[in-house]
Amino acid sequence: MKRFITGVFSCAAMSLMIGLCAPVANAKVVKVTLTAMESDVVIDNRGTKYAAWTYDGMIPGKLVRATVGDQIDVTLINPKTNKKSHSIDFHAAEVDMLNEFGSVRPGHNRHFVFKAGRAGVYMYHCASNPLAEHIARGMFGVIIIDPKRFSKAYPKPDREYVLVQSQFFPDADNVVDMVENRGWTHALINGKPFNFDPIHDGNSTRALMSKPGERVRIFFVNANINMPVSFHPVAGIWDRVYVNGNPDNVLKNVQTYGVPVAGASTFDLVSPAGRSTNNALIDHTMSAEMRGASTLLINVPGADPGMGKGDKILIR
Repeated sequence: MKRFITGVFSCAAMSLMIGLCAPVANAKVVKVTLTAMESDVVIDNRGTKYAAWTYDGMIPGKLVRATVGDQIDVTLINPKTNKKSHSIDFHAAEVDMLNEFGSVRPGHNRHFVFKAGRAGVYMYHCASNPLAEHIARGMFGVIIIDPKRFSKAYPKPDREYVLVQSQFFPDADNVVDMVENRGWTHALINGKPFNFDPIHDGNSTRALMSKPGERVRIFFVNANINMPVSFHPVAGIWDRVYVNGNPDNVLKNVQTYGVPVAGASTFDLVSPAGRSTNNALIDHTMSAEMRGASTLLINVPGADPGMGKGDKILIR
């Protein structure tokens, strides 16, 4: 009996020391291939086309998602049919900017690997000169680095959405105006003004959805050239704000939170459980909100069960 008890306590002590009692995600390699494309894309709900520079022909580029400890294996392809050099700058990477983030000439590729070391939501973008033009034309995207586990401080959400705000400059070659913040006409959400707001744009046919009382997590990235964002949920209060998307950086009960240029944060919204409601997720900077920075979140019992899950996290 004494030997048995001693063995039990020894096992318990060892488990506490090495953390065997809690589930730990196994590190993996996340392969990411991005192709720089200089081609026209649809830039509004009416179908207007624009001479964009993108990753894989999409604004924003594909969502990259990993867990702390994973290896991110990146390949950037710049086809020989392109006219410009392009690059990739992952804000989640701690590497050599002159090497991994260097420009790639048409007809060449770049390959590098970095470790996902810090949980959060981050922007990635082209870092080639002129930087303002490459970003303004659409060369940006999002990488989410999840913590290894959920916790009381960072609970599992019922739904997740990725929203990226950017400025639209119709005169795509005028870098001087971009830098001086002149000539921008619209605020884009995932590539279009009022992309998910049929209230303000009759050509918009979509909105975000959840059920009453669900925890909706918004991964928000500010891909503007010059303007910070005052992110606010109309008819709601952010239950939690995770600065930079990191679970350690938590604020509670926040009405409006500022996201700097090239910054990102994670926002949790919990709607009233007993009734159907609607929220508008807006940039409370009126010059941006009235130009397209408004997203409708509909909270109804019959919400599409697939929305905010799987491949319906980042909707364009």
